[in-house]
Amino acid sequence: MRKSSLFSLFGSKEELQLATLEAAIDQFVEEVWGPVADAPPGLARLLALCDSWLSYHEREVLPGGCFLTTATIEFDARPGPLRDAVQKAMRRWLDVLHREVAIAVDAGELPPDTDPADTAFQLNALAAAASYGFQLSRDREVFSRARRSMRRALASA
Repeated sequence: MRKSSLFSLFGSKEELQLATLEAAIDQFVEEVWGPVADAPPGLARLLALCDSWLSYHEREVLPGGCFLTTATIEFDARPGPLRDAVQKAMRRWLDVLHREVAIAVDAGELPPDTDPADTAFQLNALAAAASYGFQLSRDREVFSRARRSMRRALASA
């Protein structure tokens, strides 16, 4: 199929990119959140979420690594609708992590002085590092390292 024919199905290159981003977000939610959504809230679900997230990377659900990590790096400095959509998706994901950490704090499973925003940031940074680290090295040890690091971040939270 010619590129112009493909774009005509979506109206523009930008609309195609936005549709692709939405499909990747839907797949991420299904693959990462789906397996743990019904688990009881708290630290156990947060740990299961971290494992599900790393499994998504490890299983190479998408060739080339995590679409959202790549899109964040690609569009973070480019103003426009794509950057806005990536920012919204990442904010939504960080809000999920924040909420899950806060639930574990409220349940007394994490120290009361744990900052949910800082912890969400750490978890996201570790998963992103695992994604691009694996893409660069093809060394699966990055996933074990990320799991250990996530657990240490939660233990010291």
